[in-house]
Amino acid sequence: MHTPSASFAQLVPGMVGMALVGSSVTVSRTLVDAPLFTTQAVRYAAATVILLVMARLAGARLVWPRGREWLWLAGIAVTGLVLFNVAVVRGVGHAEPAVIAVAVACVPVVLGVVGPVLERRRPSRQVLWAAPVVMAGAVLVEGTGRTDAVGVAWAALALGCEAAFTLLAVPVLRRHSPWGVSVHAMWLAGVLLAVLGVVTEGPSAVREVSGAQWAAAGYLASMVTAVAFVLWYSTVRAVGAGRAGLLTGVAPLAAAVVGAVSGSGAPGPSVWLGIAVLILGLVGGLRPRNVSVGEAADLDPPATAGPSPASARSR
Repeated sequence: MHTPSASFAQLVPGMVGMALVGSSVTVSRTLVDAPLFTTQAVRYAAATVILLVMARLAGARLVWPRGREWLWLAGIAVTGLVLFNVAVVRGVGHAEPAVIAVAVACVPVVLGVVGPVLERRRPSRQVLWAAPVVMAGAVLVEGTGRTDAVGVAWAALALGCEAAFTLLAVPVLRRHSPWGVSVHAMWLAGVLLAVLGVVTEGPSAVREVSGAQWAAAGYLASMVTAVAFVLWYSTVRAVGAGRAGLLTGVAPLAAAVVGAVSGSGAPGPSVWLGIAVLILGLVGGLRPRNVSVGEAADLDPPATAGPSPASARSR
């Protein structure tokens, strides 16, 4: 059983990763008018190179996928990266951005139920109680918006893809580590997006990207993709998908803070209420507690857990 300090240390990488994701909302708006597939292809290609250098410096050992692992890793690339980006961009054409955000806010509930099943253990009652609270807080922070039936469908696809980004990594995290899963998912997504870009946008689309948009893509590639992916998968490997899923609530918190700092004004009453509810859910779901031997299977890290994020980085 982990001590409170050790447990918190395992959560920190995921918290930082989700904070980076949330803080990227303002930057991502710069890319609304850029060629979707071409820009994202360059982003993931650059992120792959950055991550390979980081892995080399950290002494992380990367191995080539084999057998069924190709399906899991390709699934992450197709759903969690390619389709998710398409769902978000196409979805805002039929729904206000808040609708997509609200759908993604349901991720903690999905991960809290499905994650432990994939890890071959029982869902934690503590996580199952906290997940709807985190979801409610995220909805209050993000707000709601207008949509049509097509927008609802895109929002549902975004939810499924966001959950798949974590769930499909569970079977391969033991052998490939957070470094390997991130690298392989990135280069696979880069190849798929490059093909889509050439077919749908044309080879010349890369010349339509402005300097500001290249700068935004560079930031997303380095911090939100290369760094955040490894941090997130480190926490998923250490504490399991269910507990890690609660940390997705950190993203709207970060987005609200960055929005206020960047000049969009102070949060309104509903946002402050959402922040309070989010914090309540995070504290309630993530706090360590003493359990009996019979309950330990509900809370201990899954069989896929390996070394701590710190030791994984030093290998």
